[in-house]
Amino acid sequence: MMEDIPGYVAGTFIAIVIAVLGFIFYSVSVATNGKKNLTPSFVLTLLIGWIFFVSVLTFNGYFTNLSGVPRLPMFVGIAAAFILLLFLWPRTRSILMKMPITTLHYIHIVRVPVEMVLWWLAVSRAIPMDMTFEGSNLDILSGISAPFAAVFMVGSRSKSKLGAIIWNLIAMALLINIVSIAISYLPYFYTPTGGKVGNLGVFYFPYVLLPTFIVPAVLFSHLVSLYQLIFKKDQSQF
Repeated sequence: MMEDIPGYVAGTFIAIVIAVLGFIFYSVSVATNGKKNLTPSFVLTLLIGWIFFVSVLTFNGYFTNLSGVPRLPMFVGIAAAFILLLFLWPRTRSILMKMPITTLHYIHIVRVPVEMVLWWLAVSRAIPMDMTFEGSNLDILSGISAPFAAVFMVGSRSKSKLGAIIWNLIAMALLINIVSIAISYLPYFYTPTGGKVGNLGVFYFPYVLLPTFIVPAVLFSHLVSLYQLIFKKDQSQF
C-alpha cells in the first residue's frame, strides 16, 4: 500500500511540516521580542524533538501495533493536553496574547496542500476517499479563505473582530469534522468491507505527523486567535 505512494507526496508533506514549524517559530519570536530571547529556539527544539520522537516510534512499528490501548489517539491526546497547559500557565498565556494574529491566520494556508496530500493518499488507497474534498471533507475551504481572513479581518487593511471570530469558529468546525471522519475510519473502530479502505496512511511516516503535529498546530492557531479576539483589550494591536 504505502510503497505505491509517489515520492512527491511525502516530499510535499514534509515541506508542510517545515512550513508550520516556521510559522510557529516566527510567531513566538515576535511575541518574545526577537533574537536575544531563547524562548523561540527552545520552542523550536521542543517541537523538533516531539517530531523526532514520534517518527522514531513510527519507524519501529509502534503505531501499527493495534493491540492494547489505541496508541495513535493517545499521542494526539498528549499533544492536545500540552496545548491546554499553555493556556493554564500565566507565563505562556502572556506569550500567546502577543503572537501576531495575522500570522496565526496565514498558517491555515497549509490546509490546502494538506488536502492535496490526503487526496493523493486516497488515490493510492492509503486512506478512504471520504477523508478528501471529494468526500465529506470541506477543510480545504479554510485554507483557501485564510489569506482573506488574514488581510481583511485581522490585517492592516481592515479589521473585523466579529468576522474573525466567526471565521475561526467555522474553520475550527471544519477541522473537527475531518478529525471526526478520520477517527471513524481508524482500524480501532472500522473494518473495511467490499473493497473499501480504512484510515491506515496516518500510521506511517511522515503522515503520522498529520494527527500528532499538523492538526494540533492548526487547532492551536485557532484557539490563540480566539483567545486574543475575545480577551485582548487593545484591538488595534492586531
